[in-house]
Amino acid sequence: MSLEIVFETHSWSQDNDRGIATGWLPGRLSERGRGLAVELGERRRKDGISAVFTSDLARAVETASLAFAGSDIPVLHDWRLRECDYGDGNGMPAAELHRSRAQRIDQPYPGGESWRQAVDRVGRFLADLPLRWSDTRILVIGHVATRWAFDHFIDGKPLEELVEADFGWREGWEYRLA
Repeated sequence: MSLEIVFETHSWSQDNDRGIATGWLPGRLSERGRGLAVELGERRRKDGISAVFTSDLARAVETASLAFAGSDIPVLHDWRLRECDYGDGNGMPAAELHRSRAQRIDQPYPGGESWRQAVDRVGRFLADLPLRWSDTRILVIGHVATRWAFDHFIDGKPLEELVEADFGWREGWEYRLA
């Protein structure tokens, strides 16, 4: 049994333009983001993808909707793929919020969750995938917490290392879940 996972972040949002940490707020794609979402679909539609899983937050759903409009590939929404819940910090300036990111590995944001809780939530999604999707290639559209969970659970990277590293956006990451 093997499962190939392609991870893509949601497209560029209006909050990205403004430097806002959206967290569990819905967010909307910017004009640039809508164009990038269409490009994602062009890149991945013929990539052997059996299904697309996306966070249920509006910016990720909008990315998947634009990327796979008119496609026969099923798009499934899953709340476990959400970004970390910054609680009272949802919607605040990203630079201000992320200054204390390392302190929030195990200590939840006020009114929210810790990074470990967010990563563990995505880990439960990973654990369920082989029940239906073994021996396939799937695409996941998510957030920072989604990618960190994949890096942590699939590649064995310590969360403490991940929170200190630059996110380093690119056109997709590939993982193999054995």
